[in-house]
Amino acid sequence: MRNPLRSEDAAFRFLVVSIVGAVIVVVAATINVWVGVAAAILVVGGVTWWYWTRPSPAAAPIAVEGTEPGMHHILVIANETVGGGRLRAELQRLTGGQPTQILVVAPALNSHVRHWASDEDGARAAAAERVEASVARLASAGLSVEGQVGDGEPLQAIEDALRTFGADEIVISTHPEGRSHWLEQGLVEEARRRFAVPITHVVVDLEAEDEERRA
Repeated sequence: MRNPLRSEDAAFRFLVVSIVGAVIVVVAATINVWVGVAAAILVVGGVTWWYWTRPSPAAAPIAVEGTEPGMHHILVIANETVGGGRLRAELQRLTGGQPTQILVVAPALNSHVRHWASDEDGARAAAAERVEASVARLASAGLSVEGQVGDGEPLQAIEDALRTFGADEIVISTHPEGRSHWLEQGLVEEARRRFAVPITHVVVDLEAEDEERRA
């Protein structure tokens, strides 16, 4: 879900649009109550349509604070699929035997109500547990990996991570189509548009992996 107050610039635009809309409604209401109601509906509908259909701005160039030279850096964005075997196998393939540092980031996904109420402790705790388990599994496979909990919005989590981790490539791990909110929201395509880093999409079917283990 987009947050209109994600940045100061976005918050300022949102405030201006809100003020203009309120003025239009007040002026219309002075003419007639029903005209005011109609104006309010049109303003709310127009702002909503503009906000959800406008293209996301391209990300500004990201200044990386620290990148270890001579290392290949892979940024992994995953949530529930973070411990999947398919993701682990793909990371082993991508390292190709070269010195590689992996950063696993799990967005602290939360319900819309809790997100807007800034009640994210539960979501962050759950994400932290998944990251810890995933880092342990990847490390046991011989990979050099660290993990952290990221912003609840995956694109923002990627941007935040890139400021301190100079990724040579990004891996986005999702559930299969039909069970993935990220795919429904077009996360992979939007990430490829916004970030000038090669992006690999890995589909992890946890149900199929569980069945294979039981078999």
